[in-house]
Amino acid sequence: MPDAGGARLWIRGGRVVDPAQGLDMRADVLVEDGRIAAVGEGLAPQGDSGGAGEGGRVLDATGLVMAPGFVDPHAHLCEPGGEHRETIASGARAAAAGGYTALCAMPSADPVVDDPAAVGFAVAAGRRAGGARVFPAAALSVGCRGEQLTEFGEVVAAGAVALAEGKAVRSTLLMRRALDYAQSFGVPVLGHCEDPWLAEGGVMHEGVVSTRLGLRGKPAVAEETGVARDVALARATGGRLHVQRVSTAAACRLLRRAKNQGVRVTAEATPHHLLLNHEALEGYGTEHKVDPPLRPAADAKALRQALANGVIDCIATDHSPRHYDEKEQAFDDAPFGVVGLETAFAVLHTELVLGGVLGLPTLIERMSPGPAGALGLPGGSLEPGRPADVVLLDPAHRWTIDPSAFLSKSRNTPFAGFRAVGRAVRTLVAGETVWSLED
Repeated sequence: MPDAGGARLWIRGGRVVDPAQGLDMRADVLVEDGRIAAVGEGLAPQGDSGGAGEGGRVLDATGLVMAPGFVDPHAHLCEPGGEHRETIASGARAAAAGGYTALCAMPSADPVVDDPAAVGFAVAAGRRAGGARVFPAAALSVGCRGEQLTEFGEVVAAGAVALAEGKAVRSTLLMRRALDYAQSFGVPVLGHCEDPWLAEGGVMHEGVVSTRLGLRGKPAVAEETGVARDVALARATGGRLHVQRVSTAAACRLLRRAKNQGVRVTAEATPHHLLLNHEALEGYGTEHKVDPPLRPAADAKALRQALANGVIDCIATDHSPRHYDEKEQAFDDAPFGVVGLETAFAVLHTELVLGGVLGLPTLIERMSPGPAGALGLPGGSLEPGRPADVVLLDPAHRWTIDPSAFLSKSRNTPFAGFRAVGRAVRTLVAGETVWSLED
């Protein structure tokens, strides 16, 4: 599927799945000057896939699914300060390889992204990266210390799309003020909802497995308590709360009730929390050490149900690159985190779509318009006039996940050796290919 330069592009003959418009049909997509011009049957000139027709290019998508590019609401790109683990450029390229056309980068750099200069650096580096679009979140508090709010107006003006802390905000008063103040700038507050006193020192889920392994656990009630607090504050202030990386059945129940009451709350879950459980840590493998921790199978099942029925709005990778040496420490000492940008669609399509939990349109909805809507990011639809951020998916492609082939600078995945069915084969941003499996 060659893709040379040109202002007009026809993507021909694929199955168009655009949940935002309710489309699931065989059609062509016409791109002009980097934007979607039309979606319909018979738009593309006939001829070879790379032939120039009427001054443009043609991509043959026969046998493929054309969808709005995926949007990741939660990724850590480590720059500045952690370039040995990931850079904004390598993260943007890894995202494109996973079918992502946009991602929200957390403020967890060194120094923390808590002022307009740091936000501006991330914006500029994202523009140069040439992969997925990068939208930075700024720190909710100065230095992520939970003491003083950052200047929300200044960081939003510099390009921040959300406010986040990366850990629980200990001060209830500060969290209330953040939810209240953020409304003036039209951005959500991203909450790592957890009671820090209940969770302190825990390295995995508190339960029978942690007892057997002799590891200190984080109880599920720590997340339940944190979600309950922040949902109550969102209700009181009217602010927009996005609950990050939900992991428990109790949190799902709280979110369902809050949504039924009209609270402005959205939520995300990760592939690892949806598909894995705490029994994976039986061998003390640090590739399964994540925060919040993997929970029992019953919680993973509840997350899948909440994802299917829309209580959980979207999927986030929580892409957290770690250097090999960091993860090779003893379990207690190894850092939390896994990478996920290049594997998310593949593992979810294999387990959830082929496993009968979700239909493909629902999975695409939770990976594209769902996260775009939750954070107010561009993308998520192939509607005419929108940027031509498109992913081509091969739902029948069989492959084995090999971390050594990742474009990410880190390899810390719990899915090494996973036999997947389905993957992104081409990713376009503004109508231009930024990654292709054939290249």
